[in-house]
Amino acid sequence: MTTARSASALRTIGLSGALLSPSLATAHSFGVIYTLPVPFWLYAWSAVAALVLSFVIVGVFATQPEAATTPASGVQSRPRELPSALLKLLRVGSLASLLLCIVCGLAGTANPYGNFNMTFFWIVFVLGFAYLTALVGDVYARISPFATLARLLPAKGWLPYPKALGYAPALVFYAAFLWLELFGGGSPRTLAWALLVYTGCTLLGVWLFGAHTWLRQGEFFAVWLGLIARLAPVAFEDDRSGRFRFCIPLSRLRSGFAMHWTLLLFVLFMLSSTAFDGLHDTKVWVELYWGTIYREVLSSWYGSNPFVAFSPMRALYPYWQMGWLLLSPWLYLAVYLAAILLLRRLMGARQGLMSLAIAFAPSLLPIVLVYHLSHYFTLIETQGIRIIALASDPLGRGWDLFGTADWFRRVFVPDSAIVWHVQVALILIGHIASVYVAHLIALDLFRTRRAATLSQLPMLLLMVAFTVAGLWILSQPIRVGP
Repeated sequence: MTTARSASALRTIGLSGALLSPSLATAHSFGVIYTLPVPFWLYAWSAVAALVLSFVIVGVFATQPEAATTPASGVQSRPRELPSALLKLLRVGSLASLLLCIVCGLAGTANPYGNFNMTFFWIVFVLGFAYLTALVGDVYARISPFATLARLLPAKGWLPYPKALGYAPALVFYAAFLWLELFGGGSPRTLAWALLVYTGCTLLGVWLFGAHTWLRQGEFFAVWLGLIARLAPVAFEDDRSGRFRFCIPLSRLRSGFAMHWTLLLFVLFMLSSTAFDGLHDTKVWVELYWGTIYREVLSSWYGSNPFVAFSPMRALYPYWQMGWLLLSPWLYLAVYLAAILLLRRLMGARQGLMSLAIAFAPSLLPIVLVYHLSHYFTLIETQGIRIIALASDPLGRGWDLFGTADWFRRVFVPDSAIVWHVQVALILIGHIASVYVAHLIALDLFRTRRAATLSQLPMLLLMVAFTVAGLWILSQPIRVGP
C-alpha cells in the first residue's frame, strides 16, 4: 500500500516535472503540434469498417486477371526533361540554403523562433519538401547539396562498399537525426553543428566508397526522400538528368523496387518514429514511467520516498525515451514479420520469410507518408509561414532585407476539431492505399484472384492494427505548449 501511495505521489510530481521542464517536455525539436484529445472508439470502428470494405472492393476490382498484365511501371507518357538551366539554379539554391542554415546557426540569434535556420530546415525542408517530393518525384537526387559538393572532391571511391551493409549507414544517420529532432534541445547552434558534422561524414563516405554508392545507400536524406518519391506520379530516369515520365500514382511501389532488409527496417523506422513522436509526450506515456515503472521496477532501487526518487528518475528519463525510440523499429519489425509469417503459412508459399517481407514492404509507404503528414502538417500552418518574415532577418538582428520582416507576426492557432478530422481522414486514406498496393503486389506474386485475395487477410489485420493504433495515439491527451 505504501508503494502504491508513493507511486501515486511520484506520478503526480513526475508528470508535473515532465510536462513543465523544457528539457523533458520537448515534444519535437521545433514547433507545437496541435491535436484534439477526444474519444476514438467511433472513429476506430468506422476506420475498421472502411478498411474491410476497401479490402472487398479491391479484391473484386484490383485483382481481375487483366490487372496482372498491366505494366508494373505505370508509365503513361513520353519522356520529358527539366531545363538544364533550372537544374543548375536549383543546385545552387540547395547548396546556398545549406550554407545559410549553418551560418545562421553559428552567427545568428539563439532564439529558435527568430533564427532562419530552424524554420527553414525543420519546417520548409524536412516537412514541406518531403510532402512536395510525394507529388513531384525525387527532385532531391538531382539538386542535393551533398551531391554538388561531392563533385568537387579530387578523388573518391577508394574502397569497395560492403554489400552486407546495405542501407545501414543511412539507418544510423536517420537514428541520429531523430535524436536531434526529439531530444536535441531545439538550438540553432546545435542544428548548425549537426549539419556541419553530417556534411563532413557524407563527403568522407563519398571519398571512401564513391558518390554513386554512398549517395544512394549512405546519405539518409537521399534514402528517405527517395522512398517518399516512390509514391509520386513522376518517375525520373536516373539520379542526375532531368528526364522524367508521368506515371500512375503508387504504381512504382508494385515492382522494380529492389530492397535490402536494412531498407525494410528504414521504412519501419519511418513509421515507428512518427508514432513514437506522437506518443512519447502524452499523459499516458509519462504516467507509465512515473507510475507503473517506478512501482514495479525502480522503487526497489530508488526507495519508496517519491521526493528522493524524483531526482534520479528524472536523470534516467531521457534514456528511457531514447531507448524506446531505438527499439521501436524492431518492435514494428516483429509485428510485421508475424503478419508475413501468417501470410506465408496460409499460402504455403515457397518464398522465404524475409523475401516476402521485403516484397510487401513498399505497401507500407503510403502509411508512412500519411502518418508523417497527419502528425506534422499543423507545423507548416503555424510556423512555416514565418519563413517569409525570417528571410528578411535570417540572423535575428532586426534587419528587413526584403521588407517582409513584419509579416505574419500574429500567432495562428488551427482549429482543433478540423485538425483531428483531417488527421483521421489522412490515416484512413493512407491505409486504404496500402491495402490496394499490397493487393497488387500479391497479384504479382501469386497470380490468381483467389490466391491474391486470400494472401491479404494477414495484411488486412496488420493495416487494421496500425490504423487503430494511429487513431489511439492521436486521441491521447497531450500538452499544447512548451
